[in-house]
Amino acid sequence: MKIVIIGGGGREHAIAWKLHLSPLCEQLYCIPGNAGISGIARCENVPIKPDFTELIVWCREHAINLVVVGPERPLSEGIVDALQSAGLVCFGPNQEASRIESCKRYAKELMQEAGIPPARARVFSEYDDARAYLETLDAPYVIKATGLAEGKGVTVARDIEKARQALRKCLVDSAFGDAGHEVLIEEYLEGEEASLLAFADGTRIRAMDSAQDHKPVFDGDRGPNTGGMGSYSPAPVMTAERHKFCVSEILEPCMRVLRGRGIDYRGILYAGLMITESGPKVIEFNCRFGDPETQALLPRLETDLVEVMLACAQGTLSSLELKWSRRSAVCVVTASGGYPGPYAKGILISGLEQVRDQEDVIVFHAGTRLEGVRVLTNGGRVLGVTALHQNLGKAIEQAYACLEKIQFDGKHFRRDIGHHAMKYTEFPAR
Repeated sequence: MKIVIIGGGGREHAIAWKLHLSPLCEQLYCIPGNAGISGIARCENVPIKPDFTELIVWCREHAINLVVVGPERPLSEGIVDALQSAGLVCFGPNQEASRIESCKRYAKELMQEAGIPPARARVFSEYDDARAYLETLDAPYVIKATGLAEGKGVTVARDIEKARQALRKCLVDSAFGDAGHEVLIEEYLEGEEASLLAFADGTRIRAMDSAQDHKPVFDGDRGPNTGGMGSYSPAPVMTAERHKFCVSEILEPCMRVLRGRGIDYRGILYAGLMITESGPKVIEFNCRFGDPETQALLPRLETDLVEVMLACAQGTLSSLELKWSRRSAVCVVTASGGYPGPYAKGILISGLEQVRDQEDVIVFHAGTRLEGVRVLTNGGRVLGVTALHQNLGKAIEQAYACLEKIQFDGKHFRRDIGHHAMKYTEFPAR
């Protein structure tokens, strides 16, 4: 099979890495890709927008059998609809289905209809109205842009002044453009976060093992939210009982409501959860693989990913069962100095050759590019170092030991990825 991946981040490198291991994968392409992906796939510069025509022509010229769409933005812009209309097979939800992520108001309405336990929220489009409501609440405060803001549109404010600033940033300063023209002021939930993703084929789902992301930029979950500074899988907070509950009471009801609305949801259904004292509650839904959860999940997946993606696209997921390694995986992200704010690009990365052949360690590239044979930084999140081991603590040690060998000016990373899991003496059996 000839497969093309749309995207160029760490998530797409993890997808490419897994796909290229499949005996079904004859030729792998990525648009646009990055320095790491170029080692296992042909990276192409093909315009994606405005109407996907050039991409469709390219896919036909290269006899592409499967298009895998990584990021949420092209999904929300209708890339799958356009490609399917042209007769191409795609992995990813269509534009209407993608609203589960691109519009948080829509997602809340869907949860209410499905009886899914959400974090309570109210929607505002006017700053004065939002500020007045804020004054009736107690700290902490959760402010969310309702549209796509690349994981940076959420503020958890411990005092009311910072909450006001977050509202102003969205509704007055338009810092997130159209994505922030509405905001959710959401109930603050106490507990531990977890991510539960599932493959979907329009009718059925196959849930993955659990993972946990680390969004804030600094140790101890401090500082502004990022796209994700690290992850691990499985997440011990997600016991077998909770996993079963989240599948039967969150993911499956969500699919039932989508089907009832006439929405053919195929691809990834991702539930961002808070495990509270009263049980799991949904913080958000996403319509694609998480980043960096994917970098911890896919190395543990033992089932052929090409087979799974084809089953999703063709509606035959019922014939497949997912198999997972019993080993733990941890991914530590190293970012450019200043991220998630302004940061420099084009900085030389050294030390990659020292970890290239390290056993049970994979370096996933995110914001990188090639200049001749040199690898340079080209984004906020630069690399994700994933390590696997029977013991999560050992996996954490391996990841950090390898990360120390990789250097570039301004390099920043959290030193406590996986710390939530270490308070559990043993992991739940699967």
